Amino acid sequence: MNSLPRDIQVRLATAGDIAEMARTRATDPSVRPADSRMAAYREGRHHPHQALAPRAFYVAEAGGVLAGYIAGHLTRRYGCEGEVQYLYVALAQRRTGVAGALLQSLAQWFVGQGATRVCVDVDAESPGAAPFYQRHGAQPLRPHWLVWPDIAAVIGPATRR
Repeated sequence: MNSLPRDIQVRLATAGDIAEMARTRATDPSVRPADSRMAAYREGRHHPHQALAPRAFYVAEAGGVLAGYIAGHLTRRYGCEGEVQYLYVALAQRRTGVAGALLQSLAQWFVGQGATRVCVDVDAESPGAAPFYQRHGAQPLRPHWLVWPDIAAVIGPATRR
């Protein structure tokens, strides 16, 4: 779980990536369009309920093509210290390790911020979402919410800071 497939690169997202994220998601008939507030979220102008200002936004690329993205922020929601806001993987890149690589990158950011308890609002329309998060150690918190009591478990002992 700690190594990326060799053709996948994860990096911090830039403002220029937002349009490509929306385009990539728009080609996927199984999901709703991208959140129109992503740019504002990334820039710190959109704040989800009980969100704190620090946030991180990552993209994964495979062969120079956007393969997915993830974002999260610090929070006080439900007694958590961090929250996963977005996670999307392009249809052609699913089950290739992209989602896990993105989650590990965000988990490292949370750990670096001192956030241990991290929650995620699971999209009921995404049948793979809850099983993915649960495979990575998330536990039920409330209806459609999961929590990692210690997000560092996602990273594994070899890469914890």
